[in-house]
Amino acid sequence: MRRVNRDQLTALAVLAPSLVLLAIFVYGFIARTAYTSLTDWGRDPSQALAANPVIRYIGFANYKDLFTGFLDARFRQDLVSALFFTVFFLAGCLLIGLLLALMLDRNPRGEGFFRTVFLFPMSLSFIVTGTIWAWMLQPSGGVNRLSPLVGLPAGQFEWLTSRTSIWQFDWNRLPLVTALVVAAVLVWVAVTAYREGARTRGHVAVACAALLALWALTGGVTVKLLPYPEPHGFNLAFVGIILAAVWQMAGYTMALYLAGLRGIPEELREAARVDGASERQVYTRVIFPLLAPITLSAMIILGHISLKIFDLVFAMAGPDNTQTDVPALLMYITAFRGNQFAKGAAIGVVLLVMVAAVIVPYLASTFRREART
Repeated sequence: MRRVNRDQLTALAVLAPSLVLLAIFVYGFIARTAYTSLTDWGRDPSQALAANPVIRYIGFANYKDLFTGFLDARFRQDLVSALFFTVFFLAGCLLIGLLLALMLDRNPRGEGFFRTVFLFPMSLSFIVTGTIWAWMLQPSGGVNRLSPLVGLPAGQFEWLTSRTSIWQFDWNRLPLVTALVVAAVLVWVAVTAYREGARTRGHVAVACAALLALWALTGGVTVKLLPYPEPHGFNLAFVGIILAAVWQMAGYTMALYLAGLRGIPEELREAARVDGASERQVYTRVIFPLLAPITLSAMIILGHISLKIFDLVFAMAGPDNTQTDVPALLMYITAFRGNQFAKGAAIGVVLLVMVAAVIVPYLASTFRREART
C-alpha cells in the first residue's frame, strides 16, 4: 500500500474546508432543490410559508406542467426566448470580438487606448449596463431621439416594449426539433472522432445520427405535447437587451481572439504566403482554424452566461414585462413572489440541465485531451 507523504496530507488538510463547503453549499443545495422540485410545496397557499408546511412528494408533475400544462405557456415562451437570445448573443459577441481583434492585431496607432476602451464594458456589472441601456432605449428619448439622423421615424422603435413576434413555431414540434438537434450533435461527435482517429466511435455516431434523423423525418416522432397549437417565437423587444449584452461582452471575446492571434507564430503566415496563399487564404486556411479552440471556449462561457441571464433583463425591462421574460426571471417570480417553491425549483433544475448540457461535454473532452497528453 502506497504511503501518503506529509505534502499530500498538508494539501488534503488545506483543501478539506473548501471541499466541505462546496459539498454543502453547492451540491447539497442542488440536491435539495432537485428534491423540492419533486414535491407540491407552494401549491397550497396556506402551506407555502407555514412554519411546518405539509409537503407531499408528487414526482415529475411540476415538470409535466411546465412543458405541457395550460397555465405554464409563459415558461415555454421564456425557454424559446432564452434560446433565441443565446444564439444572437453568441453570434454578436463572436463576430464583433473577432473583427475588433483582427483590427488590433495589425498594430494600429493608439492600440493600447482602443484595447482599453473595448475592454471597459466588461468591467461593469450587468445591473449597471442594464440601467444605462434602459435610459438610452426609453421610448421617448435616448437612441430614439437620434433616429431621424439615420432616416428612421423619431421615437417609433419599441426597443423593450414591442409585442411583435417573428420566426414562430408550434410547441408541439419540440420533440421533432429535439431529435434533429441530437442528430446534429451526433454528427459533430462523429467529425471530432474522425479527427482524433477514433474511427469506430465515428462510425457509431454517424449511424445513430442517420437513424435518428430518418426516424424523425419519416414521422417517427408522434408525441403531441398539447391538444392545441401553441406558437412561440422571437419577440423584437429582445433586440435592445441583445445589443446591451453584446456591447458588454464583445470586448471579452476580443481579448481572447487577440491573445490567440498574437500566439500564432509569424513564420506560419510567412510560410503560407511563400506557398502562394493570398491574404484571405492565410486567414481562412491558417489563422481561423488555429483559433477554433478559442472560439469553442468563448462559446461555452458565453453560452452558460446567456442561458442563466437574469440581472440584465431585470434592470432593463423589469420583472413584469412578459415580452422580455427569461426562465431565470420567471423562476424568481414564481418562487419568491408567488411562493410556488416547488415549481420555481423545477425551473431552476431545467436551467441547470441546460447549462450542464453546454459545459459538461466541453469539460469531458478537455479532460480526455489532457489525459492523452
